[in-house]
Order: sequence, then C-alpha cells, then structure tokens
Amino acid sequence: MNPTDAKNEYLVISRGQWDAGASKQDVQRAIDEFYDWFERNQKLGRMKLGSRLANEGKLVSKSSVTDGPFAETKEVIGGFWFIVAGSLDEAAALAAQNPCMAFGLSYEVRPLEGERAVATSVTNETPAAWR
Repeated sequence: MNPTDAKNEYLVISRGQWDAGASKQDVQRAIDEFYDWFERNQKLGRMKLGSRLANEGKLVSKSSVTDGPFAETKEVIGGFWFIVAGSLDEAAALAAQNPCMAFGLSYEVRPLEGERAVATSVTNETPAAWR
C-alpha cells in the first residue's frame, strides 16, 4: 500500500437542532436523503456506523453522578458516526455533503488518536499550565 493511500478514522459528531421554521416534511426529506447518502458511502468504505443518542443520560464526575446531559441548545449532540478518509480535510469535505446541514445541524469532525494516553503528551485533557 502506498503511504499516501493510508486511511484514518474520524469521529463525526452531529450537533444542534432542526431549524424551527423548517417544515417537518422538508426535514424528513433531508433525513431520508441522509440515510441514502450514508448507506452509499458505507458501501464504498468511506463511512462506518454510529448511532443516534437518547435524550437521557448521566454526568459522572469524581464527586457525583447526576442526571444529564447538560448542554445548551447549540451544543446538543444528537448522534455520531465515523468517516474513513486520507486526511481531516477529506473527511470534513465528505461531512459537508450531509443533506441535514440545510436544516440547522452541524458536524464536528475529529481524528481518532491511535495511541494510549500518557500524562506527558499534550491532549484535549491537558491543562494549560502543563503545556
């Protein structure tokens, strides 16, 4: 395999809510188009199955377990899936074709880290004072 042909996995997080001014019929059409688009890309090996997320959940911390999730409307996470692509730009370009974007949803695309976490590596969890 040519190193430039290497594929990586990217997590796609679906964020937001449907536009309140959109009709339910238009949103349903976008959902149907999404599933067609997703299944085509899945057959091509460019996407992997994820899942919708239920409304309920728990927030677990070192001091408590509370009902959640707690997010502002713009931060609501509705589900996730995976894109298989050669680069983050390629994965983002594919996510940008999602038909549901026309009705208020947005997508966060993140590369998956293949390595185990170590405290000396700079990661999302690293405090600013350690950098």
